[in-house]
Amino acid sequence: MNSRSNKLLANLDWVAILLYVLLVLIGWINIYAAVYDENHSSILDISQKYGKQLIWIGAAFVLAFLVLLTDSKFYSSFSLVIYGFMVALLIAVLLFGKEVKGSRSWFGFGDFGFQPAEFAKFATCLALAYIMSRHNFKVMRFSSLLTIGIIILVPAGLIILQNDTGSALVYSSLIFVLFREGLYGSILLLCFVVAVIFIISLLYTPFTVLMIIIGGTLIAFYYYRHDLKELFYLMVFIAGGFGVFALVKWAFHLSISEYYMLLIVYIITSIAVLYPIYKRKMKHMITLLFVSWLCVGASPSVDYAFNHLQPHQQDRINELLGIKVDPRGVGYNVIQSKITIGSGGFAGKGFLEGTLTKFNFVPEQSTDFIFCTVGEEWGFLGSSAVILLFMAFILRIINMAERQRSAFSRIYGYGVASILFFHLAVNIGMTIGFAPVIGIPLPFFSYGGSSLWSFTILIFIFLRLDANRLQVFR
Repeated sequence: MNSRSNKLLANLDWVAILLYVLLVLIGWINIYAAVYDENHSSILDISQKYGKQLIWIGAAFVLAFLVLLTDSKFYSSFSLVIYGFMVALLIAVLLFGKEVKGSRSWFGFGDFGFQPAEFAKFATCLALAYIMSRHNFKVMRFSSLLTIGIIILVPAGLIILQNDTGSALVYSSLIFVLFREGLYGSILLLCFVVAVIFIISLLYTPFTVLMIIIGGTLIAFYYYRHDLKELFYLMVFIAGGFGVFALVKWAFHLSISEYYMLLIVYIITSIAVLYPIYKRKMKHMITLLFVSWLCVGASPSVDYAFNHLQPHQQDRINELLGIKVDPRGVGYNVIQSKITIGSGGFAGKGFLEGTLTKFNFVPEQSTDFIFCTVGEEWGFLGSSAVILLFMAFILRIINMAERQRSAFSRIYGYGVASILFFHLAVNIGMTIGFAPVIGIPLPFFSYGGSSLWSFTILIFIFLRLDANRLQVFR
């Protein structure tokens, strides 16, 4: 037993553990600063949030120890069992959970709350690693993509039903795991294009969006073909066709809109070029044409999808894009957050000297907006240091994932890195107005036990797998 323990201690990645401990302790100090009150000055006062967080931290360290003691084969052998158990909890919380801030995603036990959505992340990573590490698994097979889609969408869908869209969006980050394991880069690009189409469809009229799609398609056509003559002919054909339609509309007093006129011309142009493209076996051009049709078809559906979001979600997106300005309503949190971070200047106001933080100008400043405390008291230097620590931790995990001999461990490691990066980018992005406020915590910094414990389990499972990296069990 002692020999095994010594071997485990020797094989653990102590750099990653040190970074984890540093981030947890810095997060605790910032929770203390965020809710500091001179009447409760002791950092060990368990009646205050920082005192309770210290208890959660102690429990997290115990959890980390227990995870490390568990045989690494347990996590691969029981991956689907753990996943099934977490899915069952997500269903149970819909039926028996309590509603907190409009979201039915918590089990309540007195003053203690437990959020299954947080723990479903590591379970989904385990299930994904198990499925994708099977012999002869090819990520680009339809059956493989379907299986992966079910594994990711089941917990995400149940979390959406809990009215916690922010936590559900975290699962989208797992596309980076698929990309590492062989998903075509064109699919990743397609996801980016769809996101851009969603944004511009909210900002501009359907006619303008269609013009942007056509313009982008023509630019991509020239990028692949490098033929100005062919590009010129296409532009003349589209412009001439639209001019003819406009003339016919004027002559016969037709009620057809400019959007449908341009759409018909583009459809005719696409059909006209499809056969020559197919004949020459120009695969890139066929893909480009397919993507442009997908964008044209997706654009009109944006309004439908947007109108089925919750009103507060619509307001946050409108505020972010500048469609609607409501500084005293939905935009209040972000405006106060940016003012608070900006007030820190280059070097910050100093520890416990944050005036805007101290007088509670920023709502949720110990949870979703904890980064405001970092910005105000530590300034640009401190904020940069925190971000660099996070990035060093994520890059360390990626480096560890790449050295794995086991496909299971590698895939799980990339899942850990993807989830951490998503939380970091979106949480800090929403505090500085670059991302919509979707209510996800900053790892190790935001107050709460569920978040801290789930991230601890997520990370230390990988540390345990890494400690046995020379043993290929999957």
